[in-house]
Amino acid sequence: MHQIKDGYLFKLIKVDGDLILLRIGSKTIHSIEVALSMSNPPEIILEAVKSYIWELFDCDRELGDFYEVASNDDILKEVVAKYYGLRMICIPDLFEALTWAIMGQQINLTFAYTLKKRFVEQFGENLTIEGETYWLFPDFTKIAHLHVDDLRKLQLTSRKAEYIIGVAKLMARGELSKESLLQKQDYQQVKKSLMSIRGVGAWTADYVMMKCLQFPDAFPIADVGLHQALKNQLGMERKPTIDEIMERSKNWEGWQAYATFYLWRSLYKKTI
Repeated sequence: MHQIKDGYLFKLIKVDGDLILLRIGSKTIHSIEVALSMSNPPEIILEAVKSYIWELFDCDRELGDFYEVASNDDILKEVVAKYYGLRMICIPDLFEALTWAIMGQQINLTFAYTLKKRFVEQFGENLTIEGETYWLFPDFTKIAHLHVDDLRKLQLTSRKAEYIIGVAKLMARGELSKESLLQKQDYQQVKKSLMSIRGVGAWTADYVMMKCLQFPDAFPIADVGLHQALKNQLGMERKPTIDEIMERSKNWEGWQAYATFYLWRSLYKKTI
């Protein structure tokens, strides 16, 4: 779903029924350059693409306050200095965010990526340009009509298959949407609404609030990657406990999502 070639990110999106390939890059520090596979796109398409890019990179977020917080925090100051300018890479589609979080529950990231690849290639739309195939995440309307065995064939557990199809059905019936969640605005209300969905626990809810609903104070505190990153940054021989993380993160109030995102980035051995 994301391909990087020659310094550009290639991302397939769908606007008003049209599949459009975006080539996203930057030739200057303070700009994003986007090229479309569609010739002479109408204004409505251009506006949709702009909105998508703006949300994908959380461009509405002013990070000055976060950097101020990080510069005075023993854990964050070195990480933030190293990756200064990094913005949250969001998942604008609610169904994708929920499905991805459910897939990743209690398994390693490598296998989670394998499951997602199978899911996308089995049920997603695609566009082939110059011999390269680009994929779109499956639409919830299609998944809502599947049976558990359809997903079991991909090596998803029965429970996860039930959860994913259940989310799709809720969205297809209009009982769950990104817009309705964002209307609540209050962090605890949104988290409670998400956790009322079968298969969505505290970690999944916070992940979705962080990556899709863009709550800067969303905090997936039980995340194993976060624990490993904190262990590394603190030079500990063991991973910190939840209570220790709560204490250490008091300075991050209002910016827990960005603190988590930067700490996740610190786990990459190779600079992208």
